[in-house]
Amino acid sequence: MEILIKASQFLLSLSLLIVLHELGHFIPAKLFKTRVEKFYLFFDYKFSLLKKKIGGTEYGIGWIPLGGYVKISGMIDESMDTEQLQEPAKPWEFRSKPAWQRLIIMLGGIFVNFVLGFALYILILFTWGESYISNENLKGGIWVTNSLGTELGLQTGDQIKTIDGKPIKAFSSIATELINGNEFTLERDGQKIAKQIPVDFIAKLIEEGKGAFISPRYPFVVAQISESSINIKSGLQSKDMIVAINNTPVKYFDQAEILLSALKNQEVSLSVKRGKEELEIPVKLDENGKIGVGLGTLSNKDMERLGYYTLETKTYSFGAAIPAGIEKGYSTLTGYLKQLKKVFNPETGAYKGLGGFISIGSIFPSTWSWQVFWSITAFLSIMLAVMNLLPIPALDGGHVVFTLYEMITGKKPSDKFLEYAQITGFVLLMALLLFANANDVIKLFD
Repeated sequence: MEILIKASQFLLSLSLLIVLHELGHFIPAKLFKTRVEKFYLFFDYKFSLLKKKIGGTEYGIGWIPLGGYVKISGMIDESMDTEQLQEPAKPWEFRSKPAWQRLIIMLGGIFVNFVLGFALYILILFTWGESYISNENLKGGIWVTNSLGTELGLQTGDQIKTIDGKPIKAFSSIATELINGNEFTLERDGQKIAKQIPVDFIAKLIEEGKGAFISPRYPFVVAQISESSINIKSGLQSKDMIVAINNTPVKYFDQAEILLSALKNQEVSLSVKRGKEELEIPVKLDENGKIGVGLGTLSNKDMERLGYYTLETKTYSFGAAIPAGIEKGYSTLTGYLKQLKKVFNPETGAYKGLGGFISIGSIFPSTWSWQVFWSITAFLSIMLAVMNLLPIPALDGGHVVFTLYEMITGKKPSDKFLEYAQITGFVLLMALLLFANANDVIKLFD
C-alpha cells in the first residue's frame, strides 16, 4: 500500500508538471499562429492510450511514462519527424517564425515551471504556514550519529552557526546545506571554529549509505521492551524517560549511551520519570552495555516543554506569503544549482548519487499529505526548469542556445545540423537516464 501511495503521488506530480510545462510551449506557439500538431502527456511511440483531435491539434496520453511533448510544425523535436523539413517552409511553421518568437516559444515551458514553483511555495506558506526546529535555540547542540559527522569535524554538543557564511534558521536544513556547501562555522564550548567540508564528502555519504549523520539531541525515552530483552520483567514501561544512571544525571540519550557502555554485564539503577513520578528501577546490561529496549520519541510540543529545543511556528497572510514564498523558491533554486555544480565536478563523486524514477518517487511520503505533496511538486518544478535550461541539444536549453546564436550572428543553423544535434542530445539524455535508473536498481540490492 505504501508503494502504491508513493507511486500515485509521483505520477500525479509528474503529470501536472509535464502538462503545464508543455502548455508553456503551446500557448505562445498558438499566439504566434504556429501550428501545434500534437499535445501529449507521455510518449506515444507506435500507439497512444487516448487521443482526440480538436482544432487541428491532437491531444492524447501515450503509453511510455518518460515525459511528454508538444509537436510543433516545422520544428525538429522528440518525434524526429523530418519529412516536412524536406519541403519549403510554410507560414504556420516554427522555422518560418522570427527568431524572437521561436525563443519565446522555447522558453515558455521553463518560464511556467519557474513561476509554478515559486507560486506553490507562496500558496503553501499562506495555507499551512511553516513549522521547524529553531537551530539557534537548539539546546545542547547536535548529536553526531555516525562516523561521517565525525569526519566533518563535528562533535556531539556542537552548534552549527553558518554554512558558506549563511546563518542557519531551521535545523532540518543543516544536513542538505552541509552536503551542498564548502565550509561552515560551529560553536564549541563558547569558541567559534571554522571547518572545511571535504570535496569527496558526498561520495562518502553515498558509498557508506549511513543516512542522517546528525540529529537533535534527544532524551532516553523507552519505546518498547522486546520479548527477548533481559529486562522484560524489570518494571520498565513504554514512555518511561531515563534521567539518571547510578545517580549520575543524564539529559540526553547520547550521554546515557556512553555511561552504559562502560558498565557492560553489570546491574545498574535507573532513575526513571513516569508522568509525575520518579522511580528507581534496577536493570541488567548485556555484553554490549545495552538495556534491551527501543529508543522512543516525544512529540515536538513535549520536547519544547522540556526545554530541548524551540519549535518555531509561523503563519502568513497572503501579502506576507508572497515575499516569503519567493525567498523559499530562490533558496531552493540556489541549493539545486549547488547540487548540480557538485554533480558535474568528478572530484566530489556526487554523480554516484544520481537517481532516476525510483529515487524521485521515494521522496514522496508513504501517507498522503497535501502539504508535503505540493512542497515536493514545487521543488520538482524548479528542478525541471533548471534541467531544461541546460545547453544540451534535445532540451529546451539546447534550442535556446542555437536561437540566441542566430540572433547574435544573424546566421541560422541548417536544418540538417539541428537534426544531428537533436539526435546527439537525445542519445546523451538516454545515456543519462539509463545511468540514473541503473543507480536506483543497484541501490535496491546494496
